[in-house]
Parts: sequence; structure tokens; C-alpha cells
Amino acid sequence: MALIGLILAVILMTVNPVGQPSLVSYSGVSEPEQKIKQPKIQTNVQRKPAAPSMAAAKILAANTESPTSIPVPQIEVEEVSIDIGVGDDFGAGWGDGEGFGNGGGSTFFGQTSTSERLAYVIDYSASMRSQGRDQIMRKELSRSLQKMQNGLQIGMIFFAGPAWVAGDKVKMIKQKEAVVDPPKGKNYKWKTTGGANGWQPDGPKQKAPWWEIGDREVKRLQKIVNETKLVWGTIWHHPIHMALDMDPPPQTIYFMTDGSASGSAKWAQEVGKRAKKMGVIINCVALMHPKAKADLKTIAEMTGGMLTMVDANGKREEIK
Repeated sequence: MALIGLILAVILMTVNPVGQPSLVSYSGVSEPEQKIKQPKIQTNVQRKPAAPSMAAAKILAANTESPTSIPVPQIEVEEVSIDIGVGDDFGAGWGDGEGFGNGGGSTFFGQTSTSERLAYVIDYSASMRSQGRDQIMRKELSRSLQKMQNGLQIGMIFFAGPAWVAGDKVKMIKQKEAVVDPPKGKNYKWKTTGGANGWQPDGPKQKAPWWEIGDREVKRLQKIVNETKLVWGTIWHHPIHMALDMDPPPQTIYFMTDGSASGSAKWAQEVGKRAKKMGVIINCVALMHPKAKADLKTIAEMTGGMLTMVDANGKREEIK
């Protein structure tokens, strides 16, 4: 045991302590950065003309992540306009001073509307021959179509005893029955049980379509307006209901008649109440017949529309 202890003591005496090495750093001499001269390449690129300021859009960018990605649409403008646009952000509007502008535009016997969906309900009864009323009506209706902006949606309904869509043919049978014959599709029948003011649909009711205004459509409708024949009878709540039944319903209706009829006071309340509930404005025109004034005024007042009286000379008077 003494020998072992002696050996261990000798080993401990001969082991050298390990020192912690020192860290030494050297700073070398930095060489100046050499600038590499790159050759310039010139390319002839034909650039597209800049889009008008109306089509320009500013883009906002952020350096943070978002769980929602928003695509940035690219708008290509084929034709460059130098007339539209002021500044960098917003362009200027335009119009012709008669109620036209963004969202559509029309005028009829001095009444203007900016609605995008318009329905005309026009009197084509035989009494329109008196004093050239139908000629005044045809001329004004043709002018109204000519002034419309392309893209407007319009419906056009004619009425006398029966009611029909502009362009249909109407055949009267002994002033007791009528057959409406559209260019396409089935016929629609009407009959009267009480003279000129007692007409009723005899079977399914006709649905009026929407047409989009364009140059070709304007010419087609103007031809119909000028060539449609007058028909016997006068009853005007059916055609207004026909306009209100359109899908979607019109925003504004231009209603023109040359007279009142037995029961027209009741009709005025009936169609006025329905149109008001639907939010449809009805502008009324009384053509050379002051007796229709009271009932048409009721419709206009109930729906927020206008009433215009037109005399034999075409002079207009707006009734407040």
C-alpha cells in the first residue's frame, strides 16, 4: 500500500498543468474594391402608349405578411383618348344637357330621366287620329329613342282596348275580340264585356321583354313606332300592370294617353299604389285632353313622377 501511494505521488508530481491558450487575431490589409465596367446594351423597345388617367390605378405595397391576398387587376386600353381625364386620378364626365350622363339618360315630352331601365306605355287608340295627336306622339317618341344613350334597357308597350308589345300585330274581331300576334311565339287574346272601356285578357297574360338600345335597335323601334296602326278602345291600367310585371321591373315608366275613361280614377289609385310599393316612378303625359289631368296627376304624385300637359300646338306645361 505504501508502494502504491508512492507511485501515485510520483505521477502527480510529473503531470504538467494545462494552460488556457490565448486567442490572437490579425488585421490584414484590405485591398480597394475594383469596379467592373459593364458594357452598355442599347435595345430599341416599342412601348405601348400610356393608358388614360381614368384607367390608372395606384398600388400600395407593405413589408408585412397578410392572410388575405388581393389581386391587382391589369387593365388594357386599346384606344387612347386625349379628351377624357383631368389630373392623375379622376377623369371628367360628359353629357348633353338633357339629363344624360353616367347611369343612362332619356327625355320624353320634356321629361327627363337617368334611369337605366325605362318602359314606355303609349296610347295607340283610334281617338289619337283626332287633331293629328298620333303624329305628335310618333314624332316625339322617335326623337326620344334617337337621343338615348347606347346600353339603356327599354321596354315598349302600346295599348288601346287590348295591350301589346311594340312590334306585335293586332287583329280586331267586330270590336268585341282582339288577337295579339307577336313575331315569334303564341298569340294572346283579349275580349270586351263593356264597350271600349271593358277590355280584359282572355287567357294567359303577355310578358314584355327588355331591349338594349343600340343604333340598330333604335332604327327598328322607330320603324315600329311610325308604322303601328291605331286600334279601337281605351283602357290603361292593363298596360301599366304589364310594364310593372317586367323582370326586373322598370325604374321609370313614361305613360302617355290622349284621354280619360270610365273607371280611370280607380285605375289611377290601383297602379299608383302598386308602383309606389315597388319604387317605380311613373311620369305621365296628357295629350290634348284636360279631362285626364286629375287621374294622371294622382299617379304622378303617388309615385314621385311628373305630369305634363301637351296642347294641339305641341306646347308643354308641367303640372306641379
